[in-house]
Amino acid sequence: MGGAALNSLLDAGVDALGFDPVGPGWDRGSSHGSCRIFRRFNFENPNYTSLSDEAHAGWIRLQAESRQTVLTETPVLEAGLPGSAMVASSRAAAIAKGRPDPMLTATVANKEFPAFALPDDWDVVVQDGGAILRTGVVMRLMRSRAGNRVIPERASFTPHHDGVSIRTVTEEFFAERAILALGPWLGRALPTLGALLNVTRQAVGWFKPTRPDTVALGRFPIFILDRGPNDVVYGFPDFEQRGVKAAPHNHGPVVGPDDWGPQATEAELRPVGDALAALVPGAAGPIIDRDVCLYTNTVPADRLPDAGEEFIIDRWPD
Repeated sequence: MGGAALNSLLDAGVDALGFDPVGPGWDRGSSHGSCRIFRRFNFENPNYTSLSDEAHAGWIRLQAESRQTVLTETPVLEAGLPGSAMVASSRAAAIAKGRPDPMLTATVANKEFPAFALPDDWDVVVQDGGAILRTGVVMRLMRSRAGNRVIPERASFTPHHDGVSIRTVTEEFFAERAILALGPWLGRALPTLGALLNVTRQAVGWFKPTRPDTVALGRFPIFILDRGPNDVVYGFPDFEQRGVKAAPHNHGPVVGPDDWGPQATEAELRPVGDALAALVPGAAGPIIDRDVCLYTNTVPADRLPDAGEEFIIDRWPD
């Protein structure tokens, strides 16, 4: 988020600086790792469709300018128990955009993607417009494009009536405004806002496929499986020859912003392995690699019918 904001400001001719004590490839922070799921049609909120369209155009521009692969287009299979709200909302988002109905039977989905063994009565949609977002590539590109406009130091900030002073160990700067893109550390910088955020530990695993040919890129989709309340598992094709990356999307335990260790445990990843064994047997081998990421979640809203988990993008009163 910080790299994208800085690049956009510089592209617009704004005199902007970024402050970041770590560089691309760091194994902490909201954007670490090699990949994220990109979806055009989102079950979370209908407002995300237009946002995704704008983001997609931006990623394609970055890909064309850099001549590096930023997005790898891949279908997205979403499946769940009969009546799954997740599947229904994704289906509705695609139809609202004028796309053909993406609903499939489980039988057809299993035949098209033979790594799966979805129950006959499950609801299934297979969306186009999805992609693997190469976050490692993106982070390097954004830092390279910003060049010496990134100060590789930790910074603190103090609001004033006419701007914001920003201080590193060695220098002080003054800006008209500051953008805070701090991920799990946002609540530490703005303690009042911290009361509205929960940071949770999320275990991620890479599983050795039992049928490698069925989970290869081009034969296997990104998937999101809704097995019931607080039991959602997502995953990727084996596009890095590292195994099938899969993880729970439901929230893990609440932790602090610096609580990145220890590595994901067998116990944390067991529900993911069980889900693969039951629903994606082609991917259901032993764990061969593991990681931890942090989700920064909003608490439920007090004025709108919102269960939480939204982004906060706003101006701070000071």
